[in-house]
Amino acid sequence: MSTPTPGLAALAVQKAVRDALLADAALMALIQGVFDFVDEKQPYPYIETGQAVEVPDNAHDRHSSSILVTLHVWSRERGFAEALRIAARVVQVLDHAPLTIAGHRHCWTRFVSLTALKDPEPPGDLRHVPVDFRIGTEVAA
Repeated sequence: MSTPTPGLAALAVQKAVRDALLADAALMALIQGVFDFVDEKQPYPYIETGQAVEVPDNAHDRHSSSILVTLHVWSRERGFAEALRIAARVVQVLDHAPLTIAGHRHCWTRFVSLTALKDPEPPGDLRHVPVDFRIGTEVAA
């Protein structure tokens, strides 16, 4: 068995998550896109792929990882309703759903948490909802 490249699962998982979100018509009707890099002029609302923390979850006979992935929902709508509706759809799309992860076997995806935040900087009109998922993978044979 070959030794996996550190960090490889996190990159492949980020792509798989983004692909799953982009493939969901109901989610795409709510947002202006899903981005790894966001241009300053990007219209709201949108989702930004965020941090990923990968830790090994190996056994004697396999290489596997647990990846904590954060997605950021951004909205300019007054109140949290729009951002939380988008976050709820993201959870529906990803929680306990299969992912196609290049070079890896998807084991599980679990919703971990979300936090509703208001941007404190003037004019204070941004709503930010980070949504965390933990995703388990095994290196494909």
